[in-house]
Amino acid sequence: MTKTLPTTGAPQRAEPEKQQSIVMLFVGLLVTMLMSALGQTVLSTALPTIVGELNGADHMAWVVTAFILASTVVMPIYGRISDIFGRKAILVVAIALFMIGSVIGGLAQDMGWLIVARVIQGLGGGGLMILSQAAMADVIPARERGKYMGIFGAVFAVCSVAGPLVGGWLTDGPGWRWAFWMNIPLAVLAIVAVLLFLHPHKRERDIPRIDYLGMALIAAATTAIVLVCTWGGTTYEWNSPTIIGLIAGAVVAVIAFALVERKAESPVLPGYLFKNRNFLLTTGASLAVGIAMFGTLGYMPTYIQMVTGVTASEAGLLMTPMMGSLLVTSIVSGQVVSRTGRYKAFPLVGLVILSIGLALLSTLAVDSPIWVMCAYLAVMGIGIGFSMQILTLVVQNEFPGRVVGTATAANNYFRQVGATIGSAVVGSFFSSRLVDLLTEKMSQAPAASGSDLGATSLTPAVVNGLPDAVRQPIIEAYNEALLPILLYIVPLVLIGLVLVFFVKEKNLATTVANEEAEASQSADVTA
Repeated sequence: MTKTLPTTGAPQRAEPEKQQSIVMLFVGLLVTMLMSALGQTVLSTALPTIVGELNGADHMAWVVTAFILASTVVMPIYGRISDIFGRKAILVVAIALFMIGSVIGGLAQDMGWLIVARVIQGLGGGGLMILSQAAMADVIPARERGKYMGIFGAVFAVCSVAGPLVGGWLTDGPGWRWAFWMNIPLAVLAIVAVLLFLHPHKRERDIPRIDYLGMALIAAATTAIVLVCTWGGTTYEWNSPTIIGLIAGAVVAVIAFALVERKAESPVLPGYLFKNRNFLLTTGASLAVGIAMFGTLGYMPTYIQMVTGVTASEAGLLMTPMMGSLLVTSIVSGQVVSRTGRYKAFPLVGLVILSIGLALLSTLAVDSPIWVMCAYLAVMGIGIGFSMQILTLVVQNEFPGRVVGTATAANNYFRQVGATIGSAVVGSFFSSRLVDLLTEKMSQAPAASGSDLGATSLTPAVVNGLPDAVRQPIIEAYNEALLPILLYIVPLVLIGLVLVFFVKEKNLATTVANEEAEASQSADVTA
């Protein structure tokens, strides 16, 4: 049973000098968030050029997988280590690792070194998002933090879509290596901002024994899960020995991790996190949002190119209504939460709207006007903007500052795993359905008889240049292969809605010191 906390009143305003310092720190942390978000997507449009120059088409998938895998693995580790040794030093290390990876990537002369660069970038990038959010929690009370978290969410979402556009522009202009070189000045700016302006609330620290075994086991389990989701149904069949072995390895690692964490002095994912009702509920909802968001982001641009005949850059621009609505609602919801202290309604409304957006997208036809598709994407963006960062704020408000990094990392970790699972599962279903539908429809098209077009060799440019009698069955196959899958995600989002419904809305602390006491009280009385 959770006790209701007393009202804490209106948020206290920071002194002008302190407020200026917070703004400067916030700018630096926004830059770290920007680097992390761009790191995931900026090379997607540059990959054809990169693998052509470095003669590495057979290793192309690893350029993306290496970053996602490395960043996901280290998320919970960063959270726990930063709680033990302090946010400032660990954040500087993460930024420095990302910068080193960028230098290696900019100088890479073969695919091996490029993949090494992406691994190092990922080892740093996994800490950038976690620690930037946790660092704000160190200096800004939960009541005021809503408006900052809203902007964080908006920047992350916009950069996730802007990444391919930036990568395409750099590839066509100064060259793809600038996708790495541009990080150097950004990293320097972020390090300077952290060193000068991050002054976390002082607290006593006992240095416990570091849970190396737990870190190794969660890294092994995460690696196996990510590889299963990335390779399953594409690189390897789901019933192949490789996938079955990875699944078995993941199960063993998870069981061993759970046993080790019960005895660890300072566990990576402490058991008290999972005894907190609001943490469990919001983390489950965050996982659903991650699956919906990244499952859609991963494949809608391809769908748009094939069905409408636009270029890759134009497809990215057609996704901007989703990002624009997400940006606005994320910022607005954060501002309202900071002013009122009330937050539960936003993820509730947001998940309802997200479900509606997914359902609307599933009804699109090949002859639907482009503006209708953009409107439906905007509806989906509104839903994500109202929910994503507010869910993280709820988690942070549940725990004292000494473990807020661990709690933030755990929430983001499960959301990232959800995003990976969503992208992989949607991609697997999409690919298998598409090949079957293309084979069926192209064989039935009179104009396609005797054609040597392969179901797996179609590009947007090729499809756009085909006669209508051949092109129409192809774009119908893309429509029927992807859009029904979006409808299948709706029940998962509705489960997230039910979880949020049972979240107990608590008062947001108005000062960092207040937050320490209130969260400690909450942790003590929450079962």
